[in-house]
Amino acid sequence: MTISQELVCYTNPMSRGRIVRWMLEEVGQPYRTEILDYGTTLKAPAYLAVNPMGKVPAITHGGTVVTEGAAICAYLADAFPQAGLAPPLAECGDYYRWLFFAAGPLEQAWTYKSFGFEPSLEERRRAGFGCLDDVVHALDLALKDRDYLAGGRFSAADVFVAAGLGFGMQFGLIPKLPAFERYVGKHMARPAAVRAREIDDALIVQAQPQPA
Repeated sequence: MTISQELVCYTNPMSRGRIVRWMLEEVGQPYRTEILDYGTTLKAPAYLAVNPMGKVPAITHGGTVVTEGAAICAYLADAFPQAGLAPPLAECGDYYRWLFFAAGPLEQAWTYKSFGFEPSLEERRRAGFGCLDDVVHALDLALKDRDYLAGGRFSAADVFVAAGLGFGMQFGLIPKLPAFERYVGKHMARPAAVRAREIDDALIVQAQPQPA
């Protein structure tokens, strides 16, 4: 990889950037990490030039900027096909469906739950995610009889969905259904997922104030 193709991940170890860290470890290409602080650098001009939202994660790959976790996962799968994380076109229906289901309905549903908001029947008709029960039911049906969401093998969709479900269950936002626990447990045990957690967990420890 030449300097013009340098791969940089902008993240915070206590953020959705943990998903992209996992994806980068799956890809297996060298990358540099820029750790951003919520109180300072995240909203500083230097980073706002990368992502005007002042949110993480984001990546740069040479002159290309990609924000939003699902988009980053899909981009990395396409940019590094040798990692085998994007299925062939004939199998992309489920791949795109569940990748963006997790980025849309799943995240919206657990976010609303974390805010203590339960949509009314009328609001469910208007909201793209319907309600949490609908989202959980759809994912449970998808995962009851399979370990992988697309093409019978691991893909970027599994990175994103397993990470989202794992987060939701960890914080009590998603019920711990047997299919979810089996699916998340299988993929979180992958060597790349373990490496990614160890890297980010170590960064969290380093950031803690040291005793005088």
